[in-house]
This record gives sequence, C-alpha cells and structure tokens, in this order.
Amino acid sequence: MKSCVVTSPLHYEIREVPIPEPKEGQVQIKMMAAGVCGSDMHIYKGENPNSRYPLIPGHENVGIVTKVGSGCKNIKVGDHVVIDYVIRCGECYQCTHGRGNVCEHVLVRGSGTDGGWREYWCVEEPYVYKIDDSISWKDAALIEPLTIGEHCTARARVCEDDVVFILGTGTIGTIIAQACKLRGARTVICCDISDSSLERSKEFGADYTINSKTQDIAAEVAKITDGHGCTVAFDSACFPGSLTMVMQPGIVCNAGRVVPMGFSTVPEQITTQMINGRELEIIGSRMSLNQWEPTARKMAEGKYHMEGLATTFVKFSEIDKVFENIVHPDPAVKKTVILFDGAED
Repeated sequence: MKSCVVTSPLHYEIREVPIPEPKEGQVQIKMMAAGVCGSDMHIYKGENPNSRYPLIPGHENVGIVTKVGSGCKNIKVGDHVVIDYVIRCGECYQCTHGRGNVCEHVLVRGSGTDGGWREYWCVEEPYVYKIDDSISWKDAALIEPLTIGEHCTARARVCEDDVVFILGTGTIGTIIAQACKLRGARTVICCDISDSSLERSKEFGADYTINSKTQDIAAEVAKITDGHGCTVAFDSACFPGSLTMVMQPGIVCNAGRVVPMGFSTVPEQITTQMINGRELEIIGSRMSLNQWEPTARKMAEGKYHMEGLATTFVKFSEIDKVFENIVHPDPAVKKTVILFDGAED
C-alpha cells in the first residue's frame, strides 16, 4: 500500500509499505477520504511544536472496515466509519472527569502520532464510530471539522438569545456560524478581510458581515446591535493579536463569553481590566468531545449545509497538489478533501 510521510519540514515521500494486519481489539480500515486541515499545513511547514518527524499527517479520516481483530464487538467488516484522532489514557483527572479531549497524556493522530494519509491502517475499536452508509465520502470527511463547531459552541453555551461575533471566515469560522444557527442563535456576525470569504459565510449562517480591512469593527457591531455588543465571540482567525482585537470594547458586551480557537504562542495585549471590567468569560476549546456520533447523525439527517463547504477534491494518487497548494496557496481553495480509490463510486 502507499503511505504519505512528511519526513521533515517542506519534505514528504510516498512510501510503499505492507498493509497492516489488525491486532486484538483493532479494526483494519481502507481509507476513503481525508480532509486537509490548517494544522496539516503547519505540520508540513514545520510550524507545529508538538509534531515530530517522520509523520503521516491527517486527522480528518473516514473509511470502510476491511478486517476486524479478535475481541471487537461493535464494528464489523463493511461498516463505514469515522476515526477519532484523540488518544486518551482514561485514567487521569481529565479523563475521569469527562474531559478526555485534554487528557493529561493526550496523543493526537496526524500530529503527535501517525494519521490517515495512507491507504490502510489499523485503529483500536473504541476510537472508531460507525456512520450511515448514505453519507457520501466527500461529506463524511468533514465530520471532524463539524465536531469542532459543535464542541466550541457547546463550550460557549450558545443559545437562542445570543448575538454571536466570529472573527475569521475560513472553514472553521463558517462551521461555527452554522453550528450557532443550529443552536438557535438570534444573530451571527462574521468578520474577515476577504470579501469573497464573507460572501461565502452568508451561505452558512452569517446574518451580517464586516470587512475589518475597510470597516471599523466596533462601530459596525454597535450599528448591528444597537450599541449593546455581542454576547459571544469566537476568534477563529487565530493570528497574533486577534484575541486582543476581539476583546476590544464595543464588540463583546458585559457578561459576554470569548472563545479563542487557535494556538498562537505570541503574547496578547490583554489586561485584567479588559476581562473583569465586563466580567467576561474566556473559554478554551480544544478539538472535540463526545461529538462524533451526534455530528454523524445530524449529517445523515441533512441538518448541515454541505454544498461548498469543501471547495477542492484531490485524488490520493495526486497528493502532490495538496502540498503545492500549501506552499503556493490559491485563494479559491478554502477546504480540500483527499479522495482515495473507490471514494467516488
């Protein structure tokens, strides 16, 4: 079988390796589709301090079960599945208190250990979730990023009377907008520097858009909210200074909630007055928790608007195009999905 391995920053190889056999408690999965995430791009460019090389990227993984090892009870050959990328110990404080996504010993497939950019792999059964056969592989590859939207909006306690501000309208920003609408948010305001991205965000739930390159964010929020500000803000732009930008007066109201989505290590210009003066909640959100099955079920039920969420589809045999776009990005490419043999059948 073929396996894609990033050997060092900006270098990768396609290796021919034996197809792995499932051990006890494992299932063998033939990969059908895998999403390309911003974190995969950071790994390839050597910008993820938690990654090590050589590494098989890919944490947005779906496929079909081809073999099961002894002891497997819930998953069978032929099942369409999505693979959980968060490996947890099950014994630490976080795991025993329902916070396994931030396990003390957490290991992430495609980042801290090998992921799914390969034709076959074996995964422990508890990390494999069956999905409805009616879901196309192109859509199924987006279950993982949709779980991010479900998790962070749950963390933020988004509800019917919320007015939501979202900085950054890439894939995660548009997914958060859609998740907020599914939770009944009254108003969703999306902010970006790209008019095309802002226009696209309207398809996924944005009621209003602000171009921060040409408009004053706080002034526009004041117009939209009659001076009250937003009750919830998500920073899905995640550039140095973006969290400070979101927290400027006039954007988030008193008693509001702020959810930073990124992992920038650059210090922000945030003071305790900015938090305590309005009694804001700063809510961390990492990956997702207990969202795989509910998200797959919502997708099967047609709850999500999927058209246009992924913009680019690349065959695994032509994966060179993925790396070329990482180095020389095309603005029209918002979200790429890798398709393996048989995914379009």
